[in-house]
Amino acid sequence: MDRIFSKVVSFNRSGLGGCLISLILFGLFLGAIGLGWLVHGLLIIGLIALFLPPLLWFAFSWWLKRKIVQSECPVCQYEFMSFKSSEFACPSCGESLVVEGGKFKRLSSLGAIDVQVVDVVND
Repeated sequence: MDRIFSKVVSFNRSGLGGCLISLILFGLFLGAIGLGWLVHGLLIIGLIALFLPPLLWFAFSWWLKRKIVQSECPVCQYEFMSFKSSEFACPSCGESLVVEGGKFKRLSSLGAIDVQVVDVVND
């Protein structure tokens, strides 16, 4: 019995032990007088406050991975990120771009012809 009491006293001196023992005793007191529902409610609120922020963080990071694309500008090869379903301009060269197939593509205006230039050297 003395060993158990000495462990409780040493746990109580750490600061957290006194607070924890007080909370347990207070919960037992509330349960004894018929307010156990209050203790259960406070425990549920505490568990929600403990587990909800990490759950929201993982949900937000999953959403970002699905909605954001990182690629290079096809004109100036500047690498940046953008949302998948949007038209935007390259922050480096100002070219109008759109996301297609996980890559940035030039957004050509109506009537414009997009050509590939090939250098031919004549001897």
